Amino acid sequence: MSQVSPSRFIRVHQRVQQLQEVMLLLKGWQQPADAVLAQWMKNQSALGGRDRAELSDAVFALLRHWRLFEQLTHSAGEQQPRQMALLALAELHGIEAVSQELEAEDQAWLKQTLAVDTANLPFAQRFSLPDWLAEELQKQAEPEALAAALNVEAGVDIRVNPMRADRKKMLATLQAGERAAFNPEAMRYSPWGIRLEGRPTLRHWPEFEKGELEVQDEGSQILAALVAPRRNELIIDFCAGAGGKSLLLGALMRGTGKLYAMDVSAARLERAKPRFARCGLDNVNSMAIAENDDKRLQRFYGKAQRVLVDAPCSGLGTLRRNPDLKWRLRAEEISQYVELQQVILQRAAKCVAPGGRLVYATCSVLPEENEQQIQTFLQACPDFQVVPVNEVLKARIPDLLMQGDYLSLRPDLHGTDGFFAAVLVRTAVTS
Repeated sequence: MSQVSPSRFIRVHQRVQQLQEVMLLLKGWQQPADAVLAQWMKNQSALGGRDRAELSDAVFALLRHWRLFEQLTHSAGEQQPRQMALLALAELHGIEAVSQELEAEDQAWLKQTLAVDTANLPFAQRFSLPDWLAEELQKQAEPEALAAALNVEAGVDIRVNPMRADRKKMLATLQAGERAAFNPEAMRYSPWGIRLEGRPTLRHWPEFEKGELEVQDEGSQILAALVAPRRNELIIDFCAGAGGKSLLLGALMRGTGKLYAMDVSAARLERAKPRFARCGLDNVNSMAIAENDDKRLQRFYGKAQRVLVDAPCSGLGTLRRNPDLKWRLRAEEISQYVELQQVILQRAAKCVAPGGRLVYATCSVLPEENEQQIQTFLQACPDFQVVPVNEVLKARIPDLLMQGDYLSLRPDLHGTDGFFAAVLVRTAVTS
């Protein structure tokens, strides 16, 4: 046994035990991992804030590499969960920090296991993917780079409220004080974005409380540049959710015109209202709509200058933030999302005015939900045409250049979540 302090030894071994308990609850993949972890922690009154954060990080490291760890420990029998937990801790803290607190046998096993060359393992095991998703990613350009990037934890993306703050001044403020420890930097593409490292408690920051800052992934911020809202327009955020995109759209409209935040979930829209108030927006109208035909939408037909459809999707572009999703999602669910997206897109299209703009987006990397979805839509709605995305980006984000007509963001190439968007214009209204 290594000569380590008793308190440190107990803490590490307790962490392994805790990870095993959480692993048992995760198996079956019926609930999101953060919900499972939060429920488990409710009964752990002795855990301090630092312990909770460390355990959460270890759980998500385990989720990212679950299948690889299973492969590396496949001969461990009853000890497999314990060994997988050790690998997760080594992934998080490094082999030296973990192995020095283990008995000689475990030290030797950990060193030997982490020295295994995984390059010859099948793609699915090497990058910890279910077989069906491994097959889908291998159809993409540079699949290994994409799969590897989806397994790297994302930073924290925030943005300024353009109605209340200037990014340059905000960066100077954040870089001058204690918050410089989070290494705030201007985003590569979004003109409003700031990227942070670590886990800042943003809700306690005065700038957040005053509505000067919001949390939003860079890809989602870029959507606002594609919508390109103008003052005094009628704009619809058709799948508004909790209102993150509506917040930026409303701010770019400078509080003028009318912005309708629509969603089938009244509860999500209700949660968005305090955010709108905090950010000083009074031009946003929340509207819960029915999942099927909603006759109230008829009054918007052919009237909105801009309509954004950030459609419900598989979310596979967000695996950096939600690694458990690849284990919870089933291949057959993709076709269900595709059908739903088709319905939503055609409903939203009816609201676009002649000459108006329709922006369709997903946080997916699958062509079925993206390029193929647009092709299907254009066949059904010939009065719409694709606008090459570079023509739209050059006004605000000239450094972001796409190879084709669509926005296609990848974590390995752009440092964002996987994101897709298409910009379309309505040329005429058909009968």
